[in-house]
Amino acid sequence: MKIVVLGAAAGGGLPQWNCGCQNCEMARHGQLPRMTQSSVAVSVTGARWAVLNASPDIRQQLDVVTVMHPGALRGTPIQSVVLTNGDIDHVAGLLTLREKTPFTVYATSDGLDLLAQNPVFGVLDAELVARRPIALDTVFEPIDGLHVTPFAVPGKVPLFMEDDDLDLQAMGEQTVGLKLQTAEKTAYYIPGCATVPDWLRHQLSDGDMILFDGTVWENDEMQQTGTGQKTGARMGHIAMAGADGSLARLAHLEGRKVYIHINNTNPVLRPDSPERAEVESAGWIIAQDGMELTP
Repeated sequence: MKIVVLGAAAGGGLPQWNCGCQNCEMARHGQLPRMTQSSVAVSVTGARWAVLNASPDIRQQLDVVTVMHPGALRGTPIQSVVLTNGDIDHVAGLLTLREKTPFTVYATSDGLDLLAQNPVFGVLDAELVARRPIALDTVFEPIDGLHVTPFAVPGKVPLFMEDDDLDLQAMGEQTVGLKLQTAEKTAYYIPGCATVPDWLRHQLSDGDMILFDGTVWENDEMQQTGTGQKTGARMGHIAMAGADGSLARLAHLEGRKVYIHINNTNPVLRPDSPERAEVESAGWIIAQDGMELTP
């Protein structure tokens, strides 16, 4: 299994266009690597790839990663796109992939309904871009040799679908994790997760690698930095720090551990920060754009 991080940041990227926080200013001045919005590509052979979430930055991402370049006058090594939720930073990139090249979009029924209800996604030629439903806890094969099992994780509906009855830790098709398996390896991709219950801790124990939601270090991080009022929990993302944070809740995992979908405010992005030292001492890797990973 080959995994390439196309984008490692949460929505907005690093630097975020309207943000002057410490991390964004450091990125603008070349003191931190720039990061595009969260997406990874997975392959078994290195020839055909499944893209997990279509970031709004996908054109730039595919241009930078050479294995994503077309091998002919027209074409793509991308065989499929798999969506884990309907967030803008995970579906908007589909609009970039509209230039008459075939691939398949896989999503839950909720995810496909979201695309069907928004006519702008009609720019994807239905004769070339198939839309295939995936069922929770049921294996499908987006590329030859890669077996993927979607499973519900705690999370909320996309921001533009929120209403007065919002459940921040809902379980269902609106937010899924992906179990990725080949004959030799098992990896998990969970870029959005509101909490880590005991059943999830147990489920992830068989992974050779996990790419997990690293949005914020502390729940009130945006309030502390003066960049917003929403907490991590309000956004549907678990914090890294604290007794109930992902760092503590996933300490038992023995496989490689990678934080992805990292918000521009998160202090772990700074290599000299104590938060970065704590994460790395616990065996975690901070994802960066272009990073190549092998479970």
